[in-house]
Amino acid sequence: MYISVSDRNGGQGGTEQARTAVPFRFAPTIVWLGIVSLFTDVSSESVAAVLPLYLTGYLGLSVIAFGVLDGINQGAGSLVRMAAGWYSDRAGRPKYVALAGYGLSAMARLALLFAGGFWSLTGTITADRIGKGIRTAPRDALITVNAQPEHLARHFGVHRMLDTVGAALGPLLAAGILLLIPSGYSTVFVVSLAFAVIGVAALALFVPDLPTLKVRTAFGSKKAGPAPIIRWRTLHRSGLGRLLITAGLFGLLTVGDGFIYLALQDRNAFELQWFPMLYVGTNAVFLALAIPLGRLADRWGRTKVFVAGHLALLACYLLAALPFTGAGAVAGCLVLLGIFYAATDGVLTALASQLVSPERLATGIGAAQTVVAVSRLVASAGFGVLWFAVGPTAALILVGCLLALAMLASPLLLGRAKAAKVHA
Repeated sequence: MYISVSDRNGGQGGTEQARTAVPFRFAPTIVWLGIVSLFTDVSSESVAAVLPLYLTGYLGLSVIAFGVLDGINQGAGSLVRMAAGWYSDRAGRPKYVALAGYGLSAMARLALLFAGGFWSLTGTITADRIGKGIRTAPRDALITVNAQPEHLARHFGVHRMLDTVGAALGPLLAAGILLLIPSGYSTVFVVSLAFAVIGVAALALFVPDLPTLKVRTAFGSKKAGPAPIIRWRTLHRSGLGRLLITAGLFGLLTVGDGFIYLALQDRNAFELQWFPMLYVGTNAVFLALAIPLGRLADRWGRTKVFVAGHLALLACYLLAALPFTGAGAVAGCLVLLGIFYAATDGVLTALASQLVSPERLATGIGAAQTVVAVSRLVASAGFGVLWFAVGPTAALILVGCLLALAMLASPLLLGRAKAAKVHA
């Protein structure tokens, strides 16, 4: 797919006529990457869906310990995410960098079968998340260069939709296993390993690589060479720096899903076997809205949709904190969480990809993802302590108030990023 730098900017800053003149087409590589993510997410989300109960109920760890492990689950990959993106740009082989990340996560699934204490689980979860950190930026760079620039967020929505099919099937699978085999956590881990191996095989066999020379030729670069390191001056000039600050601020106020689900379970006291279905509900909404909200972001504005998604998160906090019980309150929280992820996940990546030059593509995407991952790691660990100190209700209300203030400040932070252009 051969497009110019100016074409890439058209999807965000062009006129409405320019954005809608080119009809949307599915890209086979993006679909295959979505299928790889589907199998991988069946693997990871089946484990994530039982992890809160496994840690706090089966192993008897405290909510603070869960907060630490959930923080690792949220952000350990940030240790390598930007570096993996930079190496992908420099080596010019994004597929193989991504393959290394998927392979490491599959090995962590195997190690999970033998981990039974806090420290062994810490090591296993860290390895899994580092694998995710390695694979994410090069994978999203492949999506970007295979996408139509006028429909960039929508293409990410296609990938996230397939990804979320797996994210919905994983908890369903875990719930089915626990219904048939109470306390069958080891069975969940074995099935998770099988799906991880399938995902690695699909990537190796069916996703073509896109060497650096072809990427830069496609984007109109005149000379192929080592990918330059991104410096803060470059980030500030391009507008990416403002986006990173805003995304990091929001990330610090993003409570892990597991905490919200534990708060709902504590209030509604439903059977533990149904706990994984909470993840299914959120992912089903994400699945339904990933493409529509991606399309809305391309038309209405990606920064607007990104910020509006956090309004749904704020409403979720308040609904989880208020003294409402029953299926309606639970369903409302799941719908709001799904809207939040559909409006922010792929949209943030699409925003970041438009604020760096082609030879820094994976590095810039990795920078945005690193900031989000690190901030969410801190948020999960801190919220575990806050929950322990003041209880779930007060903790959720406090974080919600801070998130509201951050949303009020976001137009000042993002104002220049919306109009920024890519600098080579």
